[in-house]
Amino acid sequence: MHDLPGAQGRSVGVIRGTSRLARLSYVVVDVETTGTSPRADDRVTEFAAVVVRDGQVRETFQTLINPERPIPRYITRLTGISSSMVKDAPRFRDVSAKVRSFMADHVFVAHNAPFDWGFVGMEMERAGEAPLDNAQLCTVRLARRLLAHLPRRSLDHVTAHYGIAIDDRHRALGDAVATARVLTRLLDDAFTRGCDTWGDLEGLLHPAVRTGRRWPALPRSATDDRSA
Repeated sequence: MHDLPGAQGRSVGVIRGTSRLARLSYVVVDVETTGTSPRADDRVTEFAAVVVRDGQVRETFQTLINPERPIPRYITRLTGISSSMVKDAPRFRDVSAKVRSFMADHVFVAHNAPFDWGFVGMEMERAGEAPLDNAQLCTVRLARRLLAHLPRRSLDHVTAHYGIAIDDRHRALGDAVATARVLTRLLDDAFTRGCDTWGDLEGLLHPAVRTGRRWPALPRSATDDRSA
């Protein structure tokens, strides 16, 4: 773990197990893509990020991305994003510096985080950017611990449980805002179970692992919960 000196809910900086969850800031990310595998040459078509501080959405950033390849029809049917919509959009390398700046010093959060982290990381690599080093938190993994009674922990199921509406489902900003609201509710539920610090949350997510690690590792996805 790393220290969080003088945290005032503005940025993560560095984290210890004693860092209070309520004083951290979080960047909730969602990407839309041409497919499911960044290493199979699938690319990002839309990026959105939402900064959460003190339980409130404070900043948002969204952009369409030209993936430099055709968008499959089934993806267009799912997301509404077509090749014609992104033909004049920036390439990821054109916005990579802004993406990094917006995400800097926040805990990276996503619903099925390995998916979004993997795509953003691969796009950063293609853009010649240094690897991301944010602390990471997956709301699917957290929902598995806190909402074990739900049949699935997809974004649709978790938002329905909390009564959260999703505006513009399967578009990056709509899903990111909904995930941000889910995050605040999950953190509230975690607090009622005694999770006040990052170390407490690590203990909840990894009950067999003590707090000697830097931060909770990215969870393995389960097929029943992967739908973001």
